[in-house]
Amino acid sequence: MRKLFSLFFSCFLLLNFSCSSINDELLENENDEIILNDTGSDTNDDNQDTNTEEPEILKILSLGDSYTIGQSVCEECRFPAQLKDSLYHKFDSDTTFTLKIIARTGWTTTNLINAIEDENIADDYNLVTLLIGVNNQYQKKSFSIYETEFPQLVETSIKAANGDKNKVIVVSIPDYAFTPFGGGNTSVSKEIDEYNLFAKNYCLQNEITYVNITDITRQGIVNKALVASDGLHPSELAYTKFVERLLPFAGEKIKK
Repeated sequence: MRKLFSLFFSCFLLLNFSCSSINDELLENENDEIILNDTGSDTNDDNQDTNTEEPEILKILSLGDSYTIGQSVCEECRFPAQLKDSLYHKFDSDTTFTLKIIARTGWTTTNLINAIEDENIADDYNLVTLLIGVNNQYQKKSFSIYETEFPQLVETSIKAANGDKNKVIVVSIPDYAFTPFGGGNTSVSKEIDEYNLFAKNYCLQNEITYVNITDITRQGIVNKALVASDGLHPSELAYTKFVERLLPFAGEKIKK
């Protein structure tokens, strides 16, 4: 009987020690993100990590003035940012976008050229937008300056797109005459038309995509929601309407 009791007690101690050892191991590992065995599951996970493809990164460059930087609207409200966000929905979830904006309120074509030279921009952009000229008109610069510098800026845009003109979009100049600030000044509209006609013809002759958004801004007096709180620049809603026109072209260009 004593031998049987001794054997039973020894088995109990051995079983209790084994359970304590297992519990100690689990406690040591409970804070690990993943606990791997020594049998093969760790090998499979390593292979999955090795074979994971890097996300595709597509780069957007937007050049311009206050209409590009989005004067008087939030950073995510300006048209380049809205365009970038809209493109996300047209691509796979593993595609990401970067956006670089070179623009400032009051810039003429000359100012933009100088800023680009200072930036020393790369030449690997998947999409480039250009919207410039309103300050040439507003500051009463000679139209000949625009005739010389607009083509130069288009060529710079093409160079930034790795020499591919099919990845460039020129956006027409909005008409600020149709705002409280512009007060319906017909002479402003006539001059804006002159600038836009030159840009459009240049783009047609050189097979550059030109997107007209000027008519949207000419609804500003009737539809005050299209004008920002400063009474001069486009609102978030106006930029949304810009993007609706730009998106079909941008979507095709950026994925080529």
